Amino acid sequence: MTSSPVGSKPQAPGEAYVWVWLPGQVEPVVAGRLAPTAQGLQFNYGQSYLARDDAISLYSPELPLQRGSLPLLPGLSMPGCLRDASPDAWGRRVIINRLLGVKGRDADTAALDELSYLLESGSDRIGALDFQRSATEYVPRQAARATLEELLESAERVEKGLPLSPELAQALQHGTSIGGARPKALITDGERKYIAKFSSTTDLYSVVKTEFIAMRLAALADIDTAPVRLAQASGKDVLLVERFDRMSTPAGWQRKAMVSSLTLLGLDEMMARYASYEQLAEIIRHRFAQPKATLRELFARLVFNILCGNTDDHARNHAAFWDGQHLRLTPAYDICPQHRAGNEATQAMLIRGDNRFSRLDVCLAAADQFLLSDADARTIIDGQIESLHRHWDGVCEEAGLSEVDKALLWKRQFLNPFALEASDPVVHGM
Repeated sequence: MTSSPVGSKPQAPGEAYVWVWLPGQVEPVVAGRLAPTAQGLQFNYGQSYLARDDAISLYSPELPLQRGSLPLLPGLSMPGCLRDASPDAWGRRVIINRLLGVKGRDADTAALDELSYLLESGSDRIGALDFQRSATEYVPRQAARATLEELLESAERVEKGLPLSPELAQALQHGTSIGGARPKALITDGERKYIAKFSSTTDLYSVVKTEFIAMRLAALADIDTAPVRLAQASGKDVLLVERFDRMSTPAGWQRKAMVSSLTLLGLDEMMARYASYEQLAEIIRHRFAQPKATLRELFARLVFNILCGNTDDHARNHAAFWDGQHLRLTPAYDICPQHRAGNEATQAMLIRGDNRFSRLDVCLAAADQFLLSDADARTIIDGQIESLHRHWDGVCEEAGLSEVDKALLWKRQFLNPFALEASDPVVHGM
């Protein structure tokens, strides 16, 4: 079955079947059914899936392996582990453009219901799930082959609210299931898959290069980070982020199941402002494999977000692999310094109590929640600041960043003085 044709609003579906790639497998199996109820979209496993010896829960704290319609967690309108696989702002804009044509510029994304977005978005979505209208036949919604230039042109037309040709609509379709608000697409290059992130027509500075620099500097600061590289299309920068939820094998592509921290915390977008590093740390202590090492890694990511000016560290920008029994933190992604004219800033997630100020002293005050001593926390902070100074010029040169843009980023986004306020001078050595 294919997606709805351009210009036609699909009839609201009454259900969607959830298919899953089990660990180590290259073909999906149907796991169960998602359907609207008075409480919201509720899921129940299929009997054939429950009878499998290799069946795993889609996420045990939310959808344990048991019969019947599974209740929603308080405040949720659908299971969070399934919502993780649904398109976000950018994907919804592409779908609206494809289905409603030029009306997409003005269309409210609420014009379509959640089941429609699941069934109209591309099948190569993040994680190990897909959604189908059939419980017996899996038909992937594939993208047409397209160059980076064609994908970039398509993204620009969507941003301007212009309709796409059927060919370009199908090409851009591939990236509709990816999260986030910025223009992007999915590409495959041999044995690797990438998320291609494009410049936006509204960018005031080189956001693509800035994210590349932050991701490279994070890796050089010993943070487990998704590999990135820069490419060019139509004279514009494109950031290629290697996907860590796919594995190429001689038999085909395996998929790794993932859940966002928003799901780990039992929250949805409307409750995201309550997400907290402290609460996430508590979940890691009780549910994750290798909790101590994971907590140190999460603390390092928090510190780096503050030092590089990434205040968009919301709970969907942290995630974990799920294998049916254990959780493991995924590599870091979406480390993108945000435009900043002044000094004072806050992180998207609370750090300690109700405090979310983007400052190192707040991190130090929360160190015990990460099972770190004050000395260990300061060692991480000192090491990252030293690494930023040591690698800044080289990574900026690697990115081809101009001296003007370097001056705009240094001591504004990167190492903004506000991050160092009220901190022990010995810590930041400035």
